[in-house]
Amino acid sequence: MDLLLRYGERPHVIELGSVSKVYRSGSLEVVALRDVSMRIDQGEFVAIAGPSGSGKSTLMHILGCLDIPSSGSYRLAGEDVSKMTEDELAEVRNRRIGFVFQQFNLLASLTALRNVELPLAYSGVPRHERHERAAAALAQVGLADRVEHRPGELSGGQQQRVAVARALVTEPALILADEPTGNLDSASTRDVLGLFRQLHGEGRTIVLITHEHDVAEQADRVVRMLDGRVADHAVDSLEGMSIS
Repeated sequence: MDLLLRYGERPHVIELGSVSKVYRSGSLEVVALRDVSMRIDQGEFVAIAGPSGSGKSTLMHILGCLDIPSSGSYRLAGEDVSKMTEDELAEVRNRRIGFVFQQFNLLASLTALRNVELPLAYSGVPRHERHERAAAALAQVGLADRVEHRPGELSGGQQQRVAVARALVTEPALILADEPTGNLDSASTRDVLGLFRQLHGEGRTIVLITHEHDVAEQADRVVRMLDGRVADHAVDSLEGMSIS
């Protein structure tokens, strides 16, 4: 039975309708998602959690317009993703979604400022404007004094903050964080999760993909995936949840 998740009457940033994803290789067929329906409102902080093979990574790729459903519908900020061209999808990925990954994905040869500027450079934003916007984003994540540092000169937590600043700089409709604390120690994990809570408090829409119980419980709502389906959800509680 499908589970439709909806909270409040705010504008929907994400609307999934009976989304399934099937991967085929020759005669082999793997069903990664099965009839997933979900709504996430503007300003929500939602964790999508589950063990390996639960479908959460496939769901993340679809939410991030990195892959397309085999069936079903996906609307991002009211727009039907299935009707977009490749160029339009690339534009959505660059402007409408801010990605934060486990590996940081920073260029080692560039300063923090230049790393944060990259999405703006790809969009053709003038140099002076992108410099100002990147500096403001770094200040927002508490790194105003690290703009000229390269990744190798920063701690893991600081590198992830640079990655968050890069995700923020385009003013996206959605921040999509895929296992953002997976490479961090406990102190840096607390630091980065505190930053996400701060951004949520400022009205940002955040979707956090994780397999870690302690990380997931930082969100206001938890969607648990199991065997490619939405198993259940909770608000402010993960009691009884088992993630391995």
